[in-house]
Amino acid sequence: MRALTWLFRAFLFFVLFAFALNNQHEVDLKWFFGHETRAPMVLVVLAAFVLGCVFGVLAMVPSWWRQRRAARAPRPSAAEPAPSPAPAPSATAESLALPHPPRDGV
Repeated sequence: MRALTWLFRAFLFFVLFAFALNNQHEVDLKWFFGHETRAPMVLVVLAAFVLGCVFGVLAMVPSWWRQRRAARAPRPSAAEPAPSPAPAPSATAESLALPHPPRDGV
């Protein structure tokens, strides 16, 4: 399994390396108000990828904090079970029987 992981990593490295070699030409980046910059295409793509990762992580931070807060909140322990609702009374033969009329001698 480790060899397969390293093979995948090597393949990914060579694909990205070939991408970088094929995109060495310079591109014009046109900013606001007439500003213009020239940069290699591979650096522009890399910068866009890094900015996307940073924005993605920053978007997940509030959710991570909320989950950490929930994980640190005290929970009821196993020694103190939560109160359960009272069971409904069950119908038995004695409770369903009709009342007997009173006897004279008793």
